Amino acid sequence: MFKRYLAVLLAFAALALAACSDQKAGEPGAETAEKQAEEVITISYANFPPASTFPCIQMERWADEVEKRTDGRVKVETYPGGTLLSAKNMYRGVLEGQADIGCLSLPYYPGVFPALLSVNLPVGFTNATTASLTLWDLYSKLQPDEMKNVKVVTTFTSAPSNIMSKEPVRSLEDLQGMELRASGALLKMLELMGAKPVGMPMSQTPEALQKGVVKGLVSSLEVLKDFNFAELCRYETITNLPVYPFAVVMNEDRWNSLPDDVKKVIDDLGREQAEWTGNYMDAHIDEALEWSKKNHQIEIYTLSKEDRDRIAEIGEGIVDDWKAEAEKSGLDADAILRDLMAFKGKYEERFPE
Repeated sequence: MFKRYLAVLLAFAALALAACSDQKAGEPGAETAEKQAEEVITISYANFPPASTFPCIQMERWADEVEKRTDGRVKVETYPGGTLLSAKNMYRGVLEGQADIGCLSLPYYPGVFPALLSVNLPVGFTNATTASLTLWDLYSKLQPDEMKNVKVVTTFTSAPSNIMSKEPVRSLEDLQGMELRASGALLKMLELMGAKPVGMPMSQTPEALQKGVVKGLVSSLEVLKDFNFAELCRYETITNLPVYPFAVVMNEDRWNSLPDDVKKVIDDLGREQAEWTGNYMDAHIDEALEWSKKNHQIEIYTLSKEDRDRIAEIGEGIVDDWKAEAEKSGLDADAILRDLMAFKGKYEERFPE
């Protein structure tokens, strides 16, 4: 009887030792940590343009990479086309937690992001890859207070902006009085060039074109295909006006709630995503132009040197205006511009026009 009792005690002791072997001594909660590691984390990501456009293409790529690199622990639910938050409500919606992540078009928020809007100035970007990496490096170096209430996930830009119109614009003279959709620094610049700029989100532009509210728009040329603007705007004028900068931001509380290994995955993707989006954008511009030529027989014009010099002169004035406003916000405008141009020069060597 005693032997049987002793055998039972030894069996229980063996079971207890086996249970403890999976948890280090002095570290209670290992079972809880393991359970948390197995739980699926769901993150909502809001975007405002249609799903087929480049800000949403990059969103889906980012979501896929996060899910893959966390072995499925993180699931990203994406909401394109303003289905969760509209363009102008995006920042507030992320701050209030209506979406965990949102994509901001920075020019839609004049005065809110003065440091990063320096990338929206007419400084001569010729491709999206250079501009996107410049924006990321500028943010990474400055860590501006304007982003202190959110976690910046990544940044990217459009390609340089050009004129797409219902009527040919072969010179600045043809531009006089023409109503064109634009936003950000382009509004003032187009006004000085003689056009009548109309500020509105891109999502409202197709209807505005159809109703004649505007006779064209100024943006990067991929929208000829993505929004089918080539059907209405068959005349394209190469001007290489400013790029549109974007920032993907996360609600700060949601970021703080994530496990450290998930945070590392997201941080490691920041710069990579900026470069990927720039590369995608530049290739997509070429594709959109070929598609537009084939399907809508678009015509492409370039301006004379005299007109290009006039645009450059106007651009210098826009930069001076930004510097004055930035300094009112307590920023060292000259230092920001020096950094911007240094990053731009570095990437122009790697990614020439």
